Amino acid sequence: MSKACVQPSLRASIHPLKPRPAAGADRSSRGGQCPLLPGLPDDLAIACLIRVPRADHWKLRLVCRRWCRLLAGNYFYGLRRRLGLAEQWLYAVKRDGGRDGHGGRVSWDVLDPSRGAWRALPPVPREYAEADGFGCAVLGGCHLYLLGGTDPRRGGGGAMRRVVFYSARSNRWHRAPDMLRRRQCFDVCVMGNRLYVAGGESGSGGGLRSAEVFDPVKNRWSFVAEMAAPMAPFVSAVHGGRWYVKGIGAQQQVLSQAYSPEADAWSVVLDGMVTGWRSPSACVDGRLYAADCKDGCRLRAYDEAADAWTTCVDSKQHRGSSQAAEAAAIVALHGRLCIVRDDMSVSAVDVAPGAGNQRWQTLAGKAHTKSFVTGLLANLAGRRRAKNNILHCQVLEA
Repeated sequence: MSKACVQPSLRASIHPLKPRPAAGADRSSRGGQCPLLPGLPDDLAIACLIRVPRADHWKLRLVCRRWCRLLAGNYFYGLRRRLGLAEQWLYAVKRDGGRDGHGGRVSWDVLDPSRGAWRALPPVPREYAEADGFGCAVLGGCHLYLLGGTDPRRGGGGAMRRVVFYSARSNRWHRAPDMLRRRQCFDVCVMGNRLYVAGGESGSGGGLRSAEVFDPVKNRWSFVAEMAAPMAPFVSAVHGGRWYVKGIGAQQQVLSQAYSPEADAWSVVLDGMVTGWRSPSACVDGRLYAADCKDGCRLRAYDEAADAWTTCVDSKQHRGSSQAAEAAAIVALHGRLCIVRDDMSVSAVDVAPGAGNQRWQTLAGKAHTKSFVTGLLANLAGRRRAKNNILHCQVLEA
């Protein structure tokens, strides 16, 4: 089992336990505790420990209880972030199983860009192992939220209000306050370190116009302005301080709306930005980028002055039109755009001006994670053609 994450254990708080007095005669003069590193003041020891690569932090937790408590608190990772030592990893929430990419169990993998290989993580919380239509977002750079979705306890016939999150600092899953409405097939975004959800379905067949916001400081949900019309979103982006959402309305028509948190109002959008916009997108340095082909090897950018999309970069090494090579998500990682495909291959491109021709890089090739025994058992079970279907991709920093 991978050491990157522990088994899901939902807790109401992410605060570490109160420190207990350490046994032994060799104690520091402050607090009556043994020093973190013998012969060094604690501040100097911490300056050394924060420089250990993130991939080895699980080993630090095994050294002693005091090191474990240090890495379980916010001070250690907050210091890494302030000093520019925090590392960004890519997390992919995917569905394994059916021949058509549906009906399987939900799992998640992590990619350390410095090592260039995906690692499978322990199971997601039980209620999301078979859920569908749930949302996913990151707050504070280190908390991965899963929200709503179909309720497996109702046989997939109802929606959930449940919210859980994984902390890259405590390395555990925790509960968060439930949403105010049951939702599935909705959209979610983060603006101003607040979590917004809107639209979707209630699970009883009706569309939702309602929208909510979660404030992590107050630790509660509250309603915001309703959408102009109910919709089931299929693509969205935060750009220029507004949340753009495009989806299918109650009459199966395509709708586009934008929400302004400052005005707390939704408006119908008919400009050139939403015209033909159906592919995954992400913002880098205030500019919006989207895939311009099925495999994401050609990107286009939105030009606000011309109110149109223009092709900005093309790798000219396309991977075909198969479903496995389709771009499932585009995320920003270390100032670059990462294109994540259903076959778990990841390409990064530097879209900064003056990057030159050598701007594309392969962070991970096509995944070959099955061992001989696993592959043999899968063949005997008739799952040889089962494919991954990436549901969400997010970047966590720690």
